[in-house]
Amino acid sequence: MKIRLLMILCLVGSGFAKKPPDVDCVVIGLKYVKCLWNTSDVNYTFYSRFHHQSFRECDTYILKNGLNVGCKQPEDDIMNKRFNTYYTKFQQEDQNPTEHHLKNRVKLDPPSNLTVQFRSDSSLCFEWRLIYKSCVESEVRYRLNNDNWQVSMVGPGLQEYCFNLPSNSSRYELQVRNRVSYNCGPSKEWSEWSDPVIWGAHNKTDLTGLLYSVNVWTVVMYFVGGATLLLLIVLLLHHERIRIILIPVVPKPSLVTQDFKEWLDSPKGLKDIFKPSYTERTCSVREYCPVPPSDSESSDSSIVSVSTDQTVCYNPVPNPDLNHPGPSSSSTEFVPPEEQHISV
Repeated sequence: MKIRLLMILCLVGSGFAKKPPDVDCVVIGLKYVKCLWNTSDVNYTFYSRFHHQSFRECDTYILKNGLNVGCKQPEDDIMNKRFNTYYTKFQQEDQNPTEHHLKNRVKLDPPSNLTVQFRSDSSLCFEWRLIYKSCVESEVRYRLNNDNWQVSMVGPGLQEYCFNLPSNSSRYELQVRNRVSYNCGPSKEWSEWSDPVIWGAHNKTDLTGLLYSVNVWTVVMYFVGGATLLLLIVLLLHHERIRIILIPVVPKPSLVTQDFKEWLDSPKGLKDIFKPSYTERTCSVREYCPVPPSDSESSDSSIVSVSTDQTVCYNPVPNPDLNHPGPSSSSTEFVPPEEQHISV
């Protein structure tokens, strides 16, 4: 009788004993393993390990109402370790550890540094950065003018999504999320959506503080350049001193300058070169009328005049600038015989 009563008490006690909570584990951002469990009145001590490792207590607990409801356990090289089995247990638990397969339970961080750029080929491109380019695929969702979201897949390794010939009158809003692709062991866990990036005619301001490639600086440079040019023109027109400094007056060229004339007149040796150094004789030419001998005794009215040129040359006339005396002024002129006969 006592034995039966003891067996009944054991069965009833085991039925009222608390079952350990279920644990759900996910790899977050390839940095740590996040495990959560549901409890309301017990503070469990949590232990975990990968295959071929020893158990270690939780590094950082997740608290709710002062009770441990989860754990963040950092791990090294988790990209490769996720293919191994992951074991978890509680200190109060006497059963075997629970096994977890984390290969397809990887949740990446949302894309960062999301920017938008209007390119020269008239395409609007949203760009983001990925850590593992060849192992990550992305998904974008966008909407125009606050319409319904439209979803589009982006292949592994791609880090941009473009709209060809976007409308200037439309407002574009885009978000991105990613996950591990089939190239590196697929995961069914998508990351959270990134912060939205907005571009459009009504709102070209990034509401999340992200960068925009807009042409504001181009307008500013045109304005500064125009103002500088206008100021320069005003200075040139109203300030003669500045105009002379910026635009010096170029002297008008002359064929014979005054300096050249002075240089030509100054050297004494140059003057002597142009002075004549030769002498020539002076000759006089006269016209006379010879009288034939047969008519010499007749009247003078019957004289037949024959014009003949005769040249009489005097002694050489020296250069007056030379230092020797000139010819005598009493030189005798030669008179032909015919002329002497007539004078008699």
